[in-house]
Amino acid sequence: MNEPEPDPISDPVSTDVPVLNLANVLTMFRIVLVPVFVVVLFIDDGDNPWWRTMAWGVFALAAVTDHYDGRIARQRGLITDFGKLADPIADKALIGSALIGLSVLGELPWWVTIVILARELGITVLRFWVLQHGVIPASRGGKLKTLLQAIAIGLFILPLPGPLHWLAIAVMAAALVATVVTGVDYVWQALAKRAQRRRDAAAARRTDRTGR
Repeated sequence: MNEPEPDPISDPVSTDVPVLNLANVLTMFRIVLVPVFVVVLFIDDGDNPWWRTMAWGVFALAAVTDHYDGRIARQRGLITDFGKLADPIADKALIGSALIGLSVLGELPWWVTIVILARELGITVLRFWVLQHGVIPASRGGKLKTLLQAIAIGLFILPLPGPLHWLAIAVMAAALVATVVTGVDYVWQALAKRAQRRRDAAAARRTDRTGR
């Protein structure tokens, strides 16, 4: 579990794998759970402890599918283009809806939501931007960031008493630090890959000229 997993963008796709497979079904199930989660979260304006606990249960279930769909796809050779596209969409939809929902309810500052979502969307775009120059693999720091985000959001969703609410704040603070640090690291890797590719291309041109 501590080993870095292969990046979903670079994993090989088999043309023999049907789109309707267990991994993709789990991904689609997570997407379906997103609006269910939002509806449950906002019942009684988010003030009903029972419904808030139910919202946490839906969020936790969706987060569990996020853990297993990718693992199943890799272990069983069920990687498809659809899964590679749908999986990150499902992830961003779940995290984004939870953060925005909590901010709308006034329980999470908007700046926290903006920082996290800007980082997630920005890095996703960045990874595709440098794809032709090389893949930026998922790092252990990135996986820790994802775990901290999920735990922090889950704690904010739960109707915790005052003293335990500080635990949610502490974990969210740690998630924010990990979010920013890993974001800077991904940007550095992207710039380094582009620079290295340009150096390699320039060296190849020089070799080609001297070889003529």
